[in-house]
Amino acid sequence: MLPNVLRDNGADHVPVLAEEVRDLLDVQPGETVVDATFGAGGHAAVLAAELRGRGRFIAIDRDPDARPYFERFKRHAGVQARFLRGEASVVLGQLADNDLKADAILLDLGVSSMQLDRPERGFSYAHDAPLDMRMDTNGEETAADIVNNASERELTRIFRAYGEERYARQIARAIGRRRREQPFERTGELVETIKSAIPAPARFGDGHPARRVFQALRIAVNDELAELEDVLPAAVDMLRQGGRLAVISFHSLEDRTVKRFIRDLARGCVCPPDFPVCRCGQEPELRQLTRRAVRPSADELAVNPRSSSARLRAALKT
Repeated sequence: MLPNVLRDNGADHVPVLAEEVRDLLDVQPGETVVDATFGAGGHAAVLAAELRGRGRFIAIDRDPDARPYFERFKRHAGVQARFLRGEASVVLGQLADNDLKADAILLDLGVSSMQLDRPERGFSYAHDAPLDMRMDTNGEETAADIVNNASERELTRIFRAYGEERYARQIARAIGRRRREQPFERTGELVETIKSAIPAPARFGDGHPARRVFQALRIAVNDELAELEDVLPAAVDMLRQGGRLAVISFHSLEDRTVKRFIRDLARGCVCPPDFPVCRCGQEPELRQLTRRAVRPSADELAVNPRSSSARLRAALKT
C-alpha cells in the first residue's frame, strides 16, 4: 500500500518506519499535521494521505533545498499545506505563540536522504566532495572549518562524544599532522586520513571506517543535540490534548535523549520515593505509546539498508 501512496503524492523514496509512523500518529481527516523535518517529503506523503482531503499540513525544514520537494508534494497532497523554513524548535515555538495547535507531529532526526544523495553537500563519506555538511546552506561554519581549526583535543572530544569513535585520539592526531601541511577541503581527504589513523583490522569491521567521524562532524556542524533538547518540549507545547508525537532517531545519543524526555513527562510525580504521598502535584504530560523503541522489520531492512539504525518512539499528550 505505501509505495502506491508515495508515488501518488510525488515522493522520491520510501521513508524509514513509514507504516509504524502512520499507525502511531493515527492521523484522522480534518486534523492538523506537522512534519517538522520535511526533507524530501517521504513521511509527509504517507501522513497527508491519511487526511483524505480534509485537514491542514505544515512542513518545516531548515534546508532551503527542501522547498522544491515540498512544492511537488503540495501538488499531490490534496490538503491545505504550508512550508516554513527554519529550525524546527524555533518554528514550532512561533506557531504555538500564535495559538496554533497540532494533532500530530513527526520528528525524523539526523541527515535526510535528500542531503545524503547529493554528493556536493558533503555529508557522505562515499563520494569525494567539498567538506561541508551544513543542513542550512546559509550557516557559517562548515565541517572543513571544524577539521582545520579545532584543536586536536577538541576534535577528540567531538569524535568521542558525538560519534562514539574508539580511535578518536589517533584520528585527531592524524588530522593535525595532515593539516599542518595542507588544510582539508574535501571529504575524500578526510576519509583517507581516517583510514590511515586506525589499525588495519578496524578498517574492515563495523561499517565504513569514516562513518562515526562523519556522524560526529555533522552533529557538531549543525548543533543537532542542542536542537533536539529544544525541539522536544516545543513539540509537546504545540500539541493539543490528545495529540501525538513520533520521533525517529538514528544513533544512541539521540535515542537516549528522546527516551529520557518522554519517560520524564510520562512519569508525573517527581517527589522522592520515600514520600508517603505526592506533594509536588505534578501530573503526567505524556502517555508513552511505545514501551521500547520500534525498530525496522527484516523486510524493511532488506529493501532499505539505511534504516538499520532507525529507532522510533511515540507519545500522546494527556
